[in-house]
Amino acid sequence: MFPHLKSQFMLDPDIIHLNHGSYGSLPKPIFNSLLTWQKKLEFNPTKHLGFDLYNYLEKSRIALSNYVHCNKDDIAFFPNPSTALNTVIKSLDLKPGDEILSSNHEYGALDKTWNYMCKKTGIKYIQTSIPLPLTSNEDFINRFLENITKKTKIIFLSHITSSTGLIFPVKEICNIAKEKNIISIIDGAHVPGHINLNIKKLDPDVYTGACHKWMCSPKDTAFLYVKKKLQNIIDPLVISWGYESDNPGTSQFLDYLEWQGTNDMSSYLTIPDTINFLDKITGRM
Repeated sequence: MFPHLKSQFMLDPDIIHLNHGSYGSLPKPIFNSLLTWQKKLEFNPTKHLGFDLYNYLEKSRIALSNYVHCNKDDIAFFPNPSTALNTVIKSLDLKPGDEILSSNHEYGALDKTWNYMCKKTGIKYIQTSIPLPLTSNEDFINRFLENITKKTKIIFLSHITSSTGLIFPVKEICNIAKEKNIISIIDGAHVPGHINLNIKKLDPDVYTGACHKWMCSPKDTAFLYVKKKLQNIIDPLVISWGYESDNPGTSQFLDYLEWQGTNDMSSYLTIPDTINFLDKITGRM
């Protein structure tokens, strides 16, 4: 469909761009989709931002849930994974001495978030040392298991690490977490559009992914998945009209997270077009 794929991007041709994972680049068809949605929302803001927006968001959630294989009502859109994970982390009822088990390959901003919570609550953030080169999944799992204790309440782990580009065996770790009644939180910021993602098969308690990296969506496009049994503990970072809503929808989880004041959500609405673009260039259509 796109014989000259490079021409679909708006990157400076005089520079070789190697850092697609941090910021991504927006293909022209998706940029045009973004402009179309922005114009539509501006044409009648009261109608489209007030009455129609959540129907549009549902269509995007349907497209995304089919792409990452989960229920459409178990995901909510966020501007980035850091905001999504802060929402979850600050909702957790953790006690002094509780342990969060992670690795020494995690994204720095999330290390800061957990360290902040350690100062606020007295919890402990344990970073398992994973030396390079990593020789096998078994080696990783064995090193990780050594640090699980009776105080381990959360396992927090990247699916693909930001700094070292490793794919961790999160399926096996999620299984171990389930067996030990530990909550699994997976940072999949680099996964969507990069490797195949099937949330149902991975079966984490919490998963977040960025669409503005390898999926090539507009900036400020990410999602949060939370397993239904945990959705009632998730509080919004911003208390607004969706909190204890006078006109609740079918999901408190979505009310709390989607309705947080005026926000330009046009980037989220490009998701169906983004996935269609990806399907065309990868031959999935």
